Amino acid sequence: MAIELAIKFSPYVDEQFTKESKKEVLTNKDFDWDGAKAIKIYKVTTASMNDYDRDGTGANASRYGVVQGLDATTQTMPLTKDRSFTFAIDKMDEEETVGQLKAATALARQIREVIIPEIDTWLYSVMASNAGTTPVAKALTSDNIYTEILNAGQALDNAFVPETDRYLLVTPAIYLLMKQSKEITMETNIGSEMRIRGVIAMIDGASVIKIPANRLPAKFGFMMIHPSATAAPTKLQDYKIHQDPPGISGSLVEGRIVYDAFVLDNKTKAIYLQKTT
Repeated sequence: MAIELAIKFSPYVDEQFTKESKKEVLTNKDFDWDGAKAIKIYKVTTASMNDYDRDGTGANASRYGVVQGLDATTQTMPLTKDRSFTFAIDKMDEEETVGQLKAATALARQIREVIIPEIDTWLYSVMASNAGTTPVAKALTSDNIYTEILNAGQALDNAFVPETDRYLLVTPAIYLLMKQSKEITMETNIGSEMRIRGVIAMIDGASVIKIPANRLPAKFGFMMIHPSATAAPTKLQDYKIHQDPPGISGSLVEGRIVYDAFVLDNKTKAIYLQKTT
């Protein structure tokens, strides 16, 4: 006699692990794209200093020196990322998956596992490609990682970047090197508010944030940044769930997001990128 044993499916979805975005921490909110596709900002130069001609006997017409003009050029920041998605969930598919294939849950999963990683990947690529200081790529080890981090801080100091609110972005592999370094003593007693923002330690006055390697450019070692350098607007987030639209017995989910990232021309030195070999 043959007996076919029953198979029971648990109402549980094996969700992927995701990493929430750190965009709000690492960028500024100095500009407003509401009502505009692009923003222009001025970059104004300064005048050089002269030795004051007290006697007025010099060749200059003015005792203050030769009169100089100031340049006022602009940087244009147009939003270029206009992205969308759509998917449908049949009523019977939802019913026969113990209710796990729900439109609202699927939409949340789309945002968490697809949209946030895409925006982050674009942000980090823009920051890296516009880094004002990019030394020669080198193999990073537990023996030299501390020196290289100190070099990054020194470069920001020499560029007059504010010493507060600096962030050190590292991959999990680089963070492991930091923990293995005999020279590094990281302050890991971080408050809950800082941990919510993604900070896991402090080193040389910079907050350490660990970023998944698959969201970073190739050969990424670490990046020390100040949020004032980068603007990353998300102008539109439009998500809709249509119930029984024409031609579909079930739910139609649609989404559109308009975003971009820009590094200000006069603040590129606030980004230091060290690549690995």
